[in-house]
Amino acid sequence: MTIKMTDVWKTFGEGHTAVDALRDMNLVGTQGEFTVILGPSGSGKTTLLNLVGAIDDPTRGELLVNGHNLSALDVDQKVKFRRESVGFVFQFFNLIPTLTAAENVELVADLTLPNGAERAAVVLEQVGLGDRLHHFPGELSGGEQQRVALARALVKQPPILLCDEPTGELDFETGRMILSLLRRVSRETNQTVLLVTHNAAIGDMADRVLRLRSGVIVDDVSNSSPVDAEALTW
Repeated sequence: MTIKMTDVWKTFGEGHTAVDALRDMNLVGTQGEFTVILGPSGSGKTTLLNLVGAIDDPTRGELLVNGHNLSALDVDQKVKFRRESVGFVFQFFNLIPTLTAAENVELVADLTLPNGAERAAVVLEQVGLGDRLHHFPGELSGGEQQRVALARALVKQPPILLCDEPTGELDFETGRMILSLLRRVSRETNQTVLLVTHNAAIGDMADRVLRLRSGVIVDDVSNSSPVDAEALTW
């Protein structure tokens, strides 16, 4: 899916307490592009993801996804857009502790697919958890839980994948494995990926790197030779 932001602002609060989280944002993202978004805390990275994911609306400006103005959608239409078009992967796994790995993924699959259980098992196998389907989150390592969260995002085959610090709570080796999975899946399915991180080294594996500061894009660089995630060091 293509993403186009034109003169987008996002302001929280009013009057003298107002804070501009994003300012005059202009951005075009193409189908299948893997973009890493860098910047310090408070630079607007997560706000950008929330706008693209229709969790929040721009205060002003225009945000189009595949030519559709997200701000013009009503509440039910936004729910439908998120359900069918967007996968979210967060720093914190947000798994339901009383459901198994398979059930956590199947819960999402059932919203959009007729064969949710079958599809959940296939995707968990793809992320290397075929032998952990019936384990509860408390029985899984942090890396395994993040892979369940990734499978949950991927199971509905969304054209857009939004990742907010997906390796922030993981050790180096596990984080690199998650990044490798994301890169592989995005290439195989031509998904548009936006990945937010504080870790500048992760930009080496991206097609494109955006740097934000105080709600503004201060650098936008295309990477003609992305490295494999296995080659990353930090």
